[in-house]
Amino acid sequence: MKRNFFVCLIVMAQFYGLASWAQEGFTGPGLQVITVDAAKGLRDDQPVVLRGRIERSLGDEKYLFTDKTGSITVEIDGELWRGLSVNPNDAVEISGEVDKDFKRIEVDVDGIKKVEE
Repeated sequence: MKRNFFVCLIVMAQFYGLASWAQEGFTGPGLQVITVDAAKGLRDDQPVVLRGRIERSLGDEKYLFTDKTGSITVEIDGELWRGLSVNPNDAVEISGEVDKDFKRIEVDVDGIKKVEE
């Protein structure tokens, strides 16, 4: 009896479009890709999307990220890689927030993906 109730509930949810929210996310415009040079001019905690290459590891989950305008240190937590393998020849897009204090500026990465150039 319970099984039939849940099957009926799922069918009704799909028919009325109520289940689509669980399968899809926002597909409209988001943040625009900016350059490393532009990111360096932003204030602390400002969201950013950058496109370029990870040149090398700096240790402790920090990496040197480079685009045509310069380089910046990015922090990528281990769980964000999700099996993604990247080398200095791969173009990547990272999203995150500027982490700025008096002595340094970095990007705390929330997401990373390979992209075509």
